[in-house]
Amino acid sequence: MRRKIPSNSALMAFEASARHGSFARAADELALTEGAISRQIGRLEAFLGVTLFERVGNRVRLLPNGERYAAQVREALDRLERDSQYLMGQPSDGASLDIATIPTFAVRWLIPRLARFRERHPNIIVHLSERMEPFVLAGSGFDAAIHFEHPAWTGMRTHRLLHEMLVPVCHPTLLDRGEGAVFLDELPRLHRRQNPDAWQRYAQETGIVLTNPAIGPRYDLHSMLIEAALAGLGVALVPRLYIETELAEGRLIAPWPDGQSISKTFCLVLPEPIRLSEGPIQVFANWLLKEARSSNPTP
Repeated sequence: MRRKIPSNSALMAFEASARHGSFARAADELALTEGAISRQIGRLEAFLGVTLFERVGNRVRLLPNGERYAAQVREALDRLERDSQYLMGQPSDGASLDIATIPTFAVRWLIPRLARFRERHPNIIVHLSERMEPFVLAGSGFDAAIHFEHPAWTGMRTHRLLHEMLVPVCHPTLLDRGEGAVFLDELPRLHRRQNPDAWQRYAQETGIVLTNPAIGPRYDLHSMLIEAALAGLGVALVPRLYIETELAEGRLIAPWPDGQSISKTFCLVLPEPIRLSEGPIQVFANWLLKEARSSNPTP
């Protein structure tokens, strides 16, 4: 059955006219005459059976139905443009993957290792997108997700990658006045908003006494906590796997014990099991699992 969709030229003329509030400006943008724009709008209104603009002399104003339709058309055109640009950028002799992942994991762990993947597989392009919360992988447009273990992934193929072990870290200058477990209670503590009881649990696990463990500024992301610690704002309780470079270079120090419990476990989520075939997602999955094992073997 033929779709009942207006022509692209009519939709583009309408979107530009709605955005500018002027047929003349829309004509300038689309390199058409004002009369051509007016005719396109007329055809669109006839097709829809709805008046979209109020004409007042040489001026036009969107009517309520037009305002709603303009927002919907703009979103659809933006999405179509993004998808078209995406396809235009695909390699003609290779493949590409779309991976959803947690932003701090991507910036702090995955991206620094992607050069090794590119060296081995130069014809596979890996696109990364941020997803903070679990989602339904099927039909999402993603080939895989790198996320925390969660019941939302039930029915998907999950493969454990890394355990998130939390460790208190700070800038070296904060310990100029002393060191050790007692001194930890005297330092400002930084918190991750989604894990507000982390310091309290850390105190219980290690036996270190912390007065008012909930006091201190809160940040949404571990990457923010790390930057705050680097700026000398306090002690941050962050995953050790995110700060390997800073610890090795001495820009952050960790004189206190790691947390004894595993906060969360990162996993690779796939819609299908890993096979022996050499498809792009299979290649990436096998490479990622090897990188995780070499970085921090899991039990």
